[in-house]
Amino acid sequence: MLYLGCPVWANPKWKSTIFTADAKANDFLPQYANIFNTAEGNTTFYADPSDETLQRWQQDTPPHYRFVLKVPQRISHADNTDNTNQLSAWLGRMALLGEKLAIVHLQLPAQLGPAQLTRILSLVEQISQTQRCALEVRHPAFFDKDQHETLLHKQLQRLGAERVVFDSRALFSVVANTAALLDAQAKKPRLPVHAISFSTTPMLRFIGSDDMAVNRQFYQPWLKKVQQWLDEGKSPFCFFHTPDNTLAPELCRQFAKDLHYQHSCLTPWPSEQQFSLL
Repeated sequence: MLYLGCPVWANPKWKSTIFTADAKANDFLPQYANIFNTAEGNTTFYADPSDETLQRWQQDTPPHYRFVLKVPQRISHADNTDNTNQLSAWLGRMALLGEKLAIVHLQLPAQLGPAQLTRILSLVEQISQTQRCALEVRHPAFFDKDQHETLLHKQLQRLGAERVVFDSRALFSVVANTAALLDAQAKKPRLPVHAISFSTTPMLRFIGSDDMAVNRQFYQPWLKKVQQWLDEGKSPFCFFHTPDNTLAPELCRQFAKDLHYQHSCLTPWPSEQQFSLL
C-alpha cells in the first residue's frame, strides 16, 4: 500500500479545495483523512498533544489511516541526561493511537554527526523497542558514501530502523521570488539524495516548489523507485511539500496520477463536488 500525504493535515488555506468552504478547525483532520491516508505529524515536534487530543485523532480517522509523528525537539535537539525518561514517557502517551501510529520520525539537527553516533543510536534503539523508527540525519558526514554512512546504515539495519530520504532539489532549482519560497529555501536543508530503504516502510520527504512542471521533472526518479518498493511488497510513506504547503495536496495528487496508483486523493475533492452541483 502507498501511504501518501502532506506535511500537515490542518491548513486553513485548503478550504474550498480538500476541505469544505465552511470547515472548522475540528473538521480538518476527518476531512483530510477522507482524501489522504497519512500526514507528517509535525505538530508533536513543537508541543505534546493531550490524551484527549490523541483520542480525538484516533476517532477522527478511518481504520486504514496511519500517523507519522515527530519526536519533540526538546528530546531530539537537546543534550540532557533526562532524554531517555522523556522519550519513554512520550512514547507511552503516543501509544494511545494504537496501530494507527505507523512511524516515529526522529529528525536530528545538522550538528549531530558521527561524534554523537552513540547518543543517536541510543534514541533509535529506544524507539525501536516499541515502534517503527525513521531517522532523519542532516550532518554532511552521514552522506559520505564511506565509513560514516556505512556504519550508520549497518546500525539502522541491526535495529530494524529506517532512514528518511530527503529530496529538496526541486525547491532549490527555482529562483526565490515569493516570501514563502524565500522562507522555505532558508529553512530547508540542501543535502545529497540517497534512495535507500532498510525496512518494509521506506519514508520519502519531497520538498517541491509551487511550479508543478518543475516538481514533475524532479520526482521522475521517484516514480520508478516507489513502484519498485510497492512491487517488493513494501508500504512506502511519501510526503510532498510546497513552500507554504498551499499546493501540497495538488502535488500529492499529481504524483499519484503519474504513478498510475489508485490512491484516495484521486477521488473528487469537496471543491469539485461543489462545482459538479452547479
